[in-house]
Amino acid sequence: MTLQRTMRERGLELRDETTCASTIGLTLLDSFLKMYPAMSDVEATECVKHYRDIFYQSIEECIPQLFDGVRWTLERLRERDIVLSIASSRSSPSLLLFMRRMGIAEHFSYILGSDSVTRHKPDPEPVLMTLRELGFKPSEALVVGDMPVDIAMAHNAEVGAVGVSYGNATRAELEASGAELIVDNITELLEYIE
Repeated sequence: MTLQRTMRERGLELRDETTCASTIGLTLLDSFLKMYPAMSDVEATECVKHYRDIFYQSIEECIPQLFDGVRWTLERLRERDIVLSIASSRSSPSLLLFMRRMGIAEHFSYILGSDSVTRHKPDPEPVLMTLRELGFKPSEALVVGDMPVDIAMAHNAEVGAVGVSYGNATRAELEASGAELIVDNITELLEYIE
């Protein structure tokens, strides 16, 4: 894991995988600050640079596999003229690289990386910027995410929120965050939208 390698190489106290996973959805800077509350912004910024150096050296090993049903669901949503966008805590260059390598970039009308906003999840800025850019009202949108920060971002933007149980948070965490619906497979989203 790139986070743990960064910690080792920078001589930081190693955090376990559960702690690292709990920061998914946050920017890298916020992740380091959450895991090391006494860390200065300057040191956290250096950790981010170190992480990115490692990440881009081994990028091919980091490209995730799509979950079952994702490609099929994206195709069906697109056939129904559902406008899709992504607001990610990942930086735009790596986000676009991942999406292209996974063969899903063409399904999305708007792609927003962490470097495209000034305030990040759970702040509503990523959703509000997306709505503004695409010309939709909050009542016409839905956020789908696997972390409580995704659900909080949706609520803060007054948009509906669907949690996916197969990601990085548990069903209980998604329920506690207030997701209106939790799906065990992304294909279930089609029934909900209809």
